[in-house]
Amino acid sequence: MAYKITDACISCGACEPECPVGVISAGDDKYVINQDGCIDCGACANVCPVDAPIPD
Repeated sequence: MAYKITDACISCGACEPECPVGVISAGDDKYVINQDGCIDCGACANVCPVDAPIPD
């Protein structure tokens, strides 16, 4: 199961450097996760101040 980033994202960028496989990037209005490459480690969810990354 991969993670996805919900609309709660405030685009702070805390998650991007934590991703060990580099599948998080800035989108138009929030960060996005390429779910094909997500390894379901939860590193992004652990650092997000608004709990925007959730298992999909």
